[in-house]
Amino acid sequence: MSAVANERAGAPPAPRKSVTGTRVWVAVLFLLPALVLLGALVVYPIGYSVWRSLYDAGGDGFVGLDNYVDVFTDDATLTAVRNTAIWVAVAPAVVTALGLIFAVLTERVRWGTAFKLIVFMPMAISMLAAGIIFRLVYQADPDQGVANAVVTTVHDTFTDSSVYPKARPNAQVSDLKPSGDGSFTSTGTVRAGTPALLPMVGIAPNRLPGEPQDAKAASGDGVTGTVWLDFKLGGGGEKGQVDAGEKALEGVKVEAVKDGDVVASTTTKADGTFTLPDSADGARLRLPGSNFAAPYNGVDWLGPTLVTPAIIGAYVWMWAGFAMVLIAAGLAGVDRNLLEAARVDGANEWQVFRRITVPMLAPVLVVVLITLMINVMKIFDLVYIIAPQPTQDEANVLALQLFLSSFGGGGNYGLGSAIGIILLLLVVPVMIVNIRRLRKERER
Repeated sequence: MSAVANERAGAPPAPRKSVTGTRVWVAVLFLLPALVLLGALVVYPIGYSVWRSLYDAGGDGFVGLDNYVDVFTDDATLTAVRNTAIWVAVAPAVVTALGLIFAVLTERVRWGTAFKLIVFMPMAISMLAAGIIFRLVYQADPDQGVANAVVTTVHDTFTDSSVYPKARPNAQVSDLKPSGDGSFTSTGTVRAGTPALLPMVGIAPNRLPGEPQDAKAASGDGVTGTVWLDFKLGGGGEKGQVDAGEKALEGVKVEAVKDGDVVASTTTKADGTFTLPDSADGARLRLPGSNFAAPYNGVDWLGPTLVTPAIIGAYVWMWAGFAMVLIAAGLAGVDRNLLEAARVDGANEWQVFRRITVPMLAPVLVVVLITLMINVMKIFDLVYIIAPQPTQDEANVLALQLFLSSFGGGGNYGLGSAIGIILLLLVVPVMIVNIRRLRKERER
């Protein structure tokens, strides 16, 4: 008998049931724990943050939208907004592109599984550990930082580095004087048959590169001379003279200059002596600055200019494996007949990739891209750990500014809450786009 018939007969109505046939109170009972957690962990924090963002730092005075005005007028917060925009525009796109490339290329190699494992391994590392790793990688000293060790090695392969960067003439006994660009030029001229003595200081004998020989006084009728370290451990000897035990400076470039033009040049031998052609007679001697230039120490990765790209590089290292695995899963579902048909029709591999593979993977690529966009909006750990204190302001992002404003010494919970609400408002449109896309996929 139906509920209408029961009402006409005077019988009490039957209990209401849900669409699935379950009584409503039973469904509510089962959903209650989830609703309590949702309210406690999501709804209440959002509501409280909105309320708290309308009050001052102490929470006593109502300030309305002043905290939101401060967000867009404070220089530090504006820098955080700019850097967050850079993160959203660059990091997800780079990670997705690398993931796509890795997924496509590893399909064609026998060791593709091992490569995927290696690329995915950074995902097992926490942001804290990754930040510590890359703080060491980006160390300025090439002896400690891997990045600068690689850069300096490549640089020194193609460019000759200075042999004696801290050497300088012994001003007490030498007539070599600074002549610009780090070079030193003699005030007097050199004559054939009179060896030139060019004593140097500024380097400890035990810090000379290689195994230097003892210096030797030059001799002969030509234009000759000696470049040596006019100092020895334990002291002794006469200044400006080549004494026993004093070390030679090998490989020093010596130029003969007349009227501002270089007429001859040579480099010192292992014993520190050098010989110039007869055309150098009457010239002044110059030691170019290239002999004493400071060695190339690489790039200032964590300086104001490169700190944000450097941190993005660390993020890409961590998340490229995540993108690769998801895209590879989507690639496994692509109909191979379409790819083969395109090749039979004469398409090359680039055309197959651009016109078949990428369009077929578009839904997966959108998922990866949107997921990463949401993720980078709340990036905090890497920036806080990798960026040194002097350049942390240049690398600042909204999530870090929220922490600094509220808990990092600022103590302004109102401003921090306002930044949190702004982050929420930035994430909501991306989430809406993702939900609509999922609904369209479900309707197909």
